[in-house]
Amino acid sequence: MRRLGGFAIGFAIGLPLLNAALALGLARLGGLAAGDAILLVTLATSASYIAVPAAMRLAIPEANPGVYLTLALGLTFPFNLLVGLPLYAAAVNMLW
Repeated sequence: MRRLGGFAIGFAIGLPLLNAALALGLARLGGLAAGDAILLVTLATSASYIAVPAAMRLAIPEANPGVYLTLALGLTFPFNLLVGLPLYAAAVNMLW
């Protein structure tokens, strides 16, 4: 993780939070129920570790899998499980 640098680590945490905020706004504008909003936010934030490994391999074959897999599965996924899900649920409950 130290080799990746602060920007990469910040991106691995910051992008899911940005996606969560966007999905939260769209769910509110769309009039979704609270449970549906939590699901949408969760899916929007998990896109980085579901789609990134396959997309990076196809889009940029010379990209180092040690970087994008480490960030997606070693940082973003645990962050979403431990911090993100309770945070997203609390945000939905507060706004709904």
